[in-house]
Amino acid sequence: MNFDMSILFFLTELAGTVAFSISGAILAIERELDLFGVIFLGAVTAIGGGVVRDLLLGQIPPQAFLNYIYLLTAVLTALLVFLLSWLKCRQGKPIRFINDAILNFFDAAGLGIFSVIGVQNTINAGFGSNAFFCVFLGMTTGVGGGMLRDVLSRSTPAVLRKHVYALASLAGALCYYWLQSLFPSGAIIISTLLVIVLRLLASHYRWTLPRISP
Repeated sequence: MNFDMSILFFLTELAGTVAFSISGAILAIERELDLFGVIFLGAVTAIGGGVVRDLLLGQIPPQAFLNYIYLLTAVLTALLVFLLSWLKCRQGKPIRFINDAILNFFDAAGLGIFSVIGVQNTINAGFGSNAFFCVFLGMTTGVGGGMLRDVLSRSTPAVLRKHVYALASLAGALCYYWLQSLFPSGAIIISTLLVIVLRLLASHYRWTLPRISP
């Protein structure tokens, strides 16, 4: 990967870290967790998927504990969310300063970005010829942080209940794997947008997979 692409992936991963940290921090505030709980849940949501991916790749310790910029970004983002919520509370206004639509967008953006990053990191680790492994770790990176967030907040993981969540991540990972050899920078944008659009449409139109409701 050339220098320019390395910078692009670095900035993309930072954007995903911010997006997922916001979603984790907001959920922590809704669960009435304290300052540490908000920061911890925001950080786990932001770096959890990458940690799971690196462990499956045999990269120990995971990158999140070698390059602290991601953890620091997640912590500062969650802290900012907490401070803004605290200021709203002091002013007697509703604590939620981000509505469901915007929060859903951040979650979808994080899902799309990390699905792409997961595929690329697997390729960089030397498994580019193994399509299944690349796509699987792309999806794992995308949904891993959210699963840890939901489990820690005593919620059913979104991947098991939310409208087209894991499938959107899977679609983005597949799209990126197919396109990355043709035009890498365009593949990042197209694949991330695909996940975001699928998630937002699924949420708006309540697309869901068949389930049994006795």
